[in-house]
Amino acid sequence: MQPSSDIAFTLAVKALQTERGSRAAYARLEQRGGFRTEVTGDLVEFLAAIDTAYLATANAAGQPYAQHRGGPPGFIRHLAGNTLAFADYTGNRQFITTGNLVENDRAFLFLMDYAGQRRVKLWGRARVSEDPVLVARLMPEGYGARAEQAILFDVAAWDSNCPQHIPRKVDFARIAALESENARLRARLEELDR
Repeated sequence: MQPSSDIAFTLAVKALQTERGSRAAYARLEQRGGFRTEVTGDLVEFLAAIDTAYLATANAAGQPYAQHRGGPPGFIRHLAGNTLAFADYTGNRQFITTGNLVENDRAFLFLMDYAGQRRVKLWGRARVSEDPVLVARLMPEGYGARAEQAILFDVAAWDSNCPQHIPRKVDFARIAALESENARLRARLEELDR
């Protein structure tokens, strides 16, 4: 049986790993079975905290396309088993991702937590659902976007990366809250100085 990491580590990739000296570490990963293949509690916990993802697809000819997907923390939900899903909001109406999924259901999700300097890579297959009940269920409460459809993503393998080179970014809402708290504390200090 092939290790799940073969989804990314093709023969060409393994040859480069050998040539450049990293193959031994990844061979040990393969001996343990490779990447994780089940949606686990720690992945679900990560999903609950992130607000940024990139969804990559390719058309039948292999032409790749990546599109940002975002929303409030937890916008990507675990439905059951290895299936994740999110409401797909009305956007620029190019429908490249949707069209690609009609031709080729292989997809990749790259999940980012800039503030926590964490990232998770997921390989799998994706499909579109226009089921209004599912779309409504996936729509984050109080979020101002309009959902057009849902994207369902069946995880085949996933892996988390090291935090190296991830810029630490703080959410605008967090900055605004800190600025507000700072102003409140300054006003209180001024009152105490009087």
